[in-house]
Amino acid sequence: MRRSSSLVVLASVVAFGGLAVELPRDTLPKELPLAPPYGVVAKDEPAPAPPDARLVELGRALFFAPELSVDGTVSCASCHHPDHGFADDEATSQGVHGRRTARNSPALLNRALGASFFWDGRAATLAEQVLQPIENPDEMGAKLDDVLARLAKDAAWSARFQQAMGGAPTRERLATALASFVSALWHGDTPVDRFQAGDAAALTEEERTGLWIYESKGGCWRCHSGTNFTDEAFHNTGVGVKDGVAEPGREAVTKDANDRGAFKTPTLRGVALTAPYMHDGSLATLKDVVEFYRRGGNANEHLDLDVEKLELTDVEAERLVLFLEALSRRVPGEVESGAKRK
Repeated sequence: MRRSSSLVVLASVVAFGGLAVELPRDTLPKELPLAPPYGVVAKDEPAPAPPDARLVELGRALFFAPELSVDGTVSCASCHHPDHGFADDEATSQGVHGRRTARNSPALLNRALGASFFWDGRAATLAEQVLQPIENPDEMGAKLDDVLARLAKDAAWSARFQQAMGGAPTRERLATALASFVSALWHGDTPVDRFQAGDAAALTEEERTGLWIYESKGGCWRCHSGTNFTDEAFHNTGVGVKDGVAEPGREAVTKDANDRGAFKTPTLRGVALTAPYMHDGSLATLKDVVEFYRRGGNANEHLDLDVEKLELTDVEAERLVLFLEALSRRVPGEVESGAKRK
């Protein structure tokens, strides 16, 4: 089982089907926030309903469980590392039988606010999304019925499902548990949130300049809008274009040629934790991302009208990156939940 040298991951060795498998360990805090942290949800907008703590706990155990893969060599956490913003540190992830995923594993932070899921938006709900990697031959490679039978036969798993959900493992219960856990993966209460709430000292002068660039000449807000810094929409920025031809992207879902090469706008919260970037993992650093937009993306027939060359100096580009890094830091000390700080 591979482990990239660029990421140190605490791991546990699990015996499964006669195999000794090294898997990412659960290094998360004992209790996860059920409500969004400060700044993530606007004060005049309703926060999503918090998931049931019992379902979060069950989903958490399942997220790290090798039993969800066909041969027990990967778990959900294998591609969504807890220590890497619940993304992968490689351009594409390694699934079962040494196969590689078609796209970069996106971060799972703040997905309780998602309007659709996957880079191409093919899943309408989080509960629908969490099951698809299990049966994807390049990811976990299992048949869902086999996984459910395996969990039902295991006394410990059967007891967990009974205690949390009042019955045996089913497709719906598995989806609900996993989706509940992902709904508790929040990132917020950053220096940017504090600054925007009136704490002028929360950002350095360089970071404040980066925020100004983001909100003005950088035009980043056009797609990375709102308190979660994403419009949850799809845009063709030219990523993945070869010889002027874009990948299908969103078109594969909508069958609309105008959607060719369009991919979901990810949240910028926690972005400094989740390199490499873009749906193909082709950009290694935030500096690379800024440089991509400075040159105006990659030309193709369906390039989004909002994508144009960013006229930034080298210093301005550096300060934009500093802002993005500030948006990825949690404020030291206590971590509060809820849309408002008292």
